[in-house]
Amino acid sequence: MSHAPLFSHVAAWVFDLDNTLYPPEARLFDQIEVRMTAWVMEALGIEEPEANALRKKYWAEYGTTLAGLMEVHGLDPAPYLTHVHDISLDHLQADDALAAAIAALPGRKFVYTNGSRSYAERVIAARGLSGLFDEVFGVEHAGFRPKPERAAFEAVFARAGLDPTRAAMFEDDPRNLAAPHAMGMRTVHVAPERLEAPHIHHHTSDLTGFLTLL
Repeated sequence: MSHAPLFSHVAAWVFDLDNTLYPPEARLFDQIEVRMTAWVMEALGIEEPEANALRKKYWAEYGTTLAGLMEVHGLDPAPYLTHVHDISLDHLQADDALAAAIAALPGRKFVYTNGSRSYAERVIAARGLSGLFDEVFGVEHAGFRPKPERAAFEAVFARAGLDPTRAAMFEDDPRNLAAPHAMGMRTVHVAPERLEAPHIHHHTSDLTGFLTLL
């Protein structure tokens, strides 16, 4: 069934990156998490079990591990972002069908990730999606404040000149759809399993298929 009438007002399309513009089966975050843990071990001089626990704790409490490291330990975000995203993308494949579906959307298109823009651009290129987006925003464009903080979205959307009431947000992490929903965006949860929540308008496990119905 087409959802087109519910998106007829949308003039800006915002896509998360990880596990949204590529399938979760690619498991890029497995690589990133290993590098995060190694960074925390080195920076704080702690052993792996404690570093792993901190990584998970900060992600839960602050939205990202980086946000917790900055808030609690005052760590410089730039070297961290370079280190944790230095991963192999060899197993990502170009997706011509997804590229065509995104290209066909009316209006402006953006990527907004809690990672860095340079990392996002590498992933976008590996997926064959380069040139489709008006702008790519990383956590640095929100002053290193992470999604799900509303202030992070507000900073990025101000940069984009985007009216949230005429925009849609596609995300794999349901936490990161709460603020967009409150700001008036149409929200789409992109994940293998459906989650019923007041701030989620739509769910899909097939982003390409969903977009082609618009």
